[in-house]
Amino acid sequence: MSKWTEARARTPLVSVRNIDVTFGNGRNAFKAVDNVSFDIYRGETFGLVGESGSGKTTIGRAIIRINKVSAGDILYEGKRISGKIDRECDREVIRNIQMIFQDPMASLNERAKIDYIISEGLMSVNHGMSAAERKEKVEQALLDVGLLPEFASRFPHEFSGGQRQRIGIARCLVMNPSFIIADEPISALDVSIRAQVLNLLSRLQQERGLTYLFIAHDLSVMRFITNRIAVIYKGVIVELAETEELFRNPCHPYTKSLLSAIPLADVSEGEEQRRQERIILKGDVPSPANPPSGCYFHTRCPVAKEICRQEKPCRMEVAPGHTVACHLFSEGV
Repeated sequence: MSKWTEARARTPLVSVRNIDVTFGNGRNAFKAVDNVSFDIYRGETFGLVGESGSGKTTIGRAIIRINKVSAGDILYEGKRISGKIDRECDREVIRNIQMIFQDPMASLNERAKIDYIISEGLMSVNHGMSAAERKEKVEQALLDVGLLPEFASRFPHEFSGGQRQRIGIARCLVMNPSFIIADEPISALDVSIRAQVLNLLSRLQQERGLTYLFIAHDLSVMRFITNRIAVIYKGVIVELAETEELFRNPCHPYTKSLLSAIPLADVSEGEEQRRQERIILKGDVPSPANPPSGCYFHTRCPVAKEICRQEKPCRMEVAPGHTVACHLFSEGV
């Protein structure tokens, strides 16, 4: 039994409970996240993977209170942080939960110096902090991500994409958070820089005991950095398992299609046999404004049955810690 299976007995750091996120109003409303639930345990890296438009970033932004939830609850250390909360609870969320954004070119204020960008969060929650103390914390945050303290006096346009992403990470670290949402933090970077940022995130996790929600569309990256992975399709979690379990024994047809797209390099004999044929999904991706009945994936699924077109599948456990939402695993189907 792995330590991440044993971790299920512990109290979660973050709990997402049956949340919906809806955009628009009236006839123009559409549900971007549909009844999503999962737990994230202290010290782990929990991965959320899916195609563009699947709702994974929307979930991350809902946890950090950028997006409102229309149903369900989000808990941090057992306390609800979604919906209306008091000012002190809001400060706690800012202090303890931070987000690394996808595009380092767009996430930094081009008109502000790095000193202000990194310390902006500190100033919002620590009004009594002296300028000297703030400067010290900014310089230490820069050192922690491998940048020089003198960079604090420069502007974002003076840095490369990899350096900008390190500045974004420093902006998180200066708050001394316990939980960081990493929203595709390497997708906008050159291939040569990606490994450096991933190694930096891993080192910081070990040194500071951080917990990550790592959002990506690349399963090969997920295998390197995550302990557990949830696969999401059109706002619905279709499979959740420990990382190695998901790679060895994928259950949902959508998960299998994602895995088949990974280049065959350094994989076990069993994995190579399962993935020797590329699974090409047919059909169009359903519109979020007009989702299909039943399982959302049935319009593209190569093994869909009649029940898939009529009823939404519920997530069920197929192995310890491994759940899947698919009628193929329902009793009697």
